[in-house]
Formats: sequence, structure tokens, C-alpha cells
Amino acid sequence: MNKTISFLLMLVGATTAQAQTALYNTGNLRLHDGGQMGFHTDLINDGSFDENQGLAGFYGTNLRNISGSLPPTFFDVEFMTQNGTFLDIPVNVANNANFVSGNVLTPRTQNATTLNFLDLGFSFGENDISKVDGYASINNQQSFNFPVGDVEQLRPLILNSEGVNALAKAAYFFEDPNSPSTFTSFNTNTKANGLGDISTTEFWRLEGSVPSSVQLSWNDRSDIASLSRVVEEIVIVGWSKTTDQWEMLGGPSSVGDLINGVAISGSFIPDDYEVLTFGAFGEPRDFLDLENYFVSPNGDGINDFLEIPELALSPNNHIMIFDRNGSKVFELDDYTNEFNGFSNQNNFVIGRENGLPSGVYFYIVSLDDLNLEFQGFLYLAND
Repeated sequence: MNKTISFLLMLVGATTAQAQTALYNTGNLRLHDGGQMGFHTDLINDGSFDENQGLAGFYGTNLRNISGSLPPTFFDVEFMTQNGTFLDIPVNVANNANFVSGNVLTPRTQNATTLNFLDLGFSFGENDISKVDGYASINNQQSFNFPVGDVEQLRPLILNSEGVNALAKAAYFFEDPNSPSTFTSFNTNTKANGLGDISTTEFWRLEGSVPSSVQLSWNDRSDIASLSRVVEEIVIVGWSKTTDQWEMLGGPSSVGDLINGVAISGSFIPDDYEVLTFGAFGEPRDFLDLENYFVSPNGDGINDFLEIPELALSPNNHIMIFDRNGSKVFELDDYTNEFNGFSNQNNFVIGRENGLPSGVYFYIVSLDDLNLEFQGFLYLAND
């Protein structure tokens, strides 16, 4: 591995703690542009390690630990640790955190210890075996896909704020909110009028002071069918700090099926709510389904674009398309058949120039002239 590392007034040594070696930085350590450094041991950072431009990676079969008195700031960082990388202190990401294998573990009892993404930071490759098991945070970003989950699954929270967040953080809990491990009880029987059942399976914690909407997705482990057999009645709810009860957070009708789906909230201030989860609308909601569509952008002139005839009835319209993980891949006002299998979002998409991967996607369409909203599926064959 190429290592072009500049040591400035640096003391790096090896220390032994419980037979575990560590890289101990008490000076001034820096990775230059193009430099690479692989950690096959723990990192104890008591010095400057925050002007990096290269790649730092954490590797091995044993649990890796990052500790010390000063948070390191990595430009690009890669995690490939079979048993995970545990953070005793915050770790900053200036550019890219690449999740390959092994979770980044942060203590849920200490929400100040996070994998923190700075203003240009983003994540890549998060999956069920590699994500943040605990808290992730952002600085000076407006929208972000938090790569959070628990030991078994990636359960992301997608934040879309109305302004830039000086600080926002999120974590996922595969726990019953009636008896959480790190909070007081959030009684699912204490709820605002109009709400039905509240999930007793999982919840998210989101902190932030900027009005925002969130996207949450469910899967088979979420047991959505226990809340409602009608997907469109699933809503995002939050435990209000003011009223001490569950409240509905608005938003359009959810899309998907009882196994996989996406819910979107209306605008709310995250700091006004302790935790978020899924609930059911207590009364029938008006919703309309369009047919499911097939899109095959292969240039044969058949189904090359997503064509929704009903949109001709409302030139003022809005469309959003999501993948099955709840990530928004396409959004447009005044849609006139522009979607041809390519994302127009700023989130990182693998092989963007080749288009989105084949599979099932959810869409939500609003006909603003008619005050109507539709939802449904599309299958993209992008081969």
C-alpha cells in the first residue's frame, strides 16, 4: 500500500492494553493528497490528526477501537473490520466514508459520540453488514441519508431540511418504544386523536433544530401489517416533548406493500420530538392508486420513459420516485415524461452514467391543479 505520510512534530508509538496494540498519536499526523494509511490496530489520538487529504482504512478480523482526547478528522475513510470499529470519541469525515464490512459502533447512551459528516461529507456502500450501529451526525448540511441501523440491518433515515443544519444526528433502535433501553417509556397508548396503532417494533431518534421532513422505509421485520392492512394509512409519528404523546407528522400517503414501503413526513422541527416511528391513521384516508408501470429505456421506442397519462390533466404537478430502501432517486415539478431510468438527485449513485439498477421503485404523484395525490409502483428494466 502506498503511504505518503508527513510527520510534523509527531510522536507515534505502540502501546499495550490488555494485550491489544495501538497506534498512539501525541503529535501532528497528516495524510497528504493521494496518501493511504491502513490501521490494523487501534488508534489512540491525543494529537493533531485533522488536516488529511488521503485515505485512512480500518482493517482486520478483530474489533478496532478509536479513542483518545481529540477527535480525528479523515478525508476519506474505509471500514473493513469483521467485528466492527468502536468509537470512544467522535470521528469526523470530511469527504467519504466507505462501508465495506463491519459496523461502526457508537454508544447509544452517549449521543455526543458519533461518526460525524462535515459539510461535504457523505457515505457510500452502507449495507446490512456495514453501517453505523449507533449515532451518525452532520455539520452544515441541508439534506442527508443517515446510514444507521442495528447489529443486523441497515435502517436509514433520510433527512430533507428547509435550511442548513449546523448539527443534526440520528440513530436507529430495534426496540419497543414502551420499554426502550436508553430512554424513558413512550407509551404507545398515549396518542393524539385520529391516530391508530403505534409501532412497538422499532423507532428512530433524530436531533436537529431546522424544520425538516424525513423519509423512513419499512421491511418485513417492521411488522407493518400489525398496524394496518392498508399501506396508505401508514404515517410517521413522533413523541412530542410538549404534549407527552404520539402525534402524526403529516406527509403524503405512504407507498409500497406490507413487506417493503416508504413513508414521508410533513415539515416538523426534530428537536420538538423525542423519537419517531410508524403509526396508522385512525380513520380512513382518501387515496387514489394509478396502475403500475414498466420502464425499459433501451431505445426501442417502447416504454423508454415513465409516461403517466393522468398528468396531462394537471400541468402543475409533482413527482417523486424512491427505491425500495426509501432513497429518493428522482424528483421533478411539472413532469412531462422525463424519467428514463436515471437519477436527478445529488445523492451518490453507483455508476450514475449507466442509470439506476433494475428493480421495483415507488412513486408519488400530486396533481396540484386538481388537489389529488396518487401513488404506485414502477418496474425499471435498465439492462
